[in-house]
Amino acid sequence: MNELGNTNVAQIDEATHTDQAASVKQFLLDNPSFFKQHPDLLHTLEIPDARKGSISLVEMQNEQLRKKVKQLSTKLSQLIEIASENQQIYEVFAALNLKLLKATSLEEVKSTLSEVLKDKLGLSAAVIHLFSGESALPEIQQRLIKDKRFKNSDYFFGRLSENEKQLVFAEQVAASSALVLLGEDQALGLLAIGSKDESHFTPDMDTLLINQLRAFLNAVIPELV
Repeated sequence: MNELGNTNVAQIDEATHTDQAASVKQFLLDNPSFFKQHPDLLHTLEIPDARKGSISLVEMQNEQLRKKVKQLSTKLSQLIEIASENQQIYEVFAALNLKLLKATSLEEVKSTLSEVLKDKLGLSAAVIHLFSGESALPEIQQRLIKDKRFKNSDYFFGRLSENEKQLVFAEQVAASSALVLLGEDQALGLLAIGSKDESHFTPDMDTLLINQLRAFLNAVIPELV
């Protein structure tokens, strides 16, 4: 038989094998109780295994179950770790809010905010810019940052341009930032928090805790300026 003939035979054999495999698969799907009726096959049928050479269906099922349990265990550990971290963050914010209520000056508010967020949460920057008063952010810069970062929300989470970082954070590092407009009418000022991690603050972040912080600042700052 020539080479072409050998190729045709091989192709026919492969097609036949594929058809047979499909038929067996369909039969098992159509008869889910097959192995219950023939339990001996679970132990006698062998499946190729890269590590053990071959294993029975029962062994393969047990192996898959062990892998699934391990994956679920890992996922559970991750969820517990996240929950623990969230609890710690919540406690930090709760303590911070109480300290802010006791502040007797704007400078104390600023220093408390910066100290807690840096020391307790590992953030790299935390500043407050008022929109009025002696040290207020210039009006033209207020408009620029409002128009660019607060078109549809009182919050911005993400990365700033180099010019914006210089304006908001000066020399402090802020690879990613959280910006929050303060005041009931967003006219009081700007809270800016920075992180060295460029992926720390992202647009899809939850605003629950930072919104609570904002509420406390909205209540405290007007009494001190």
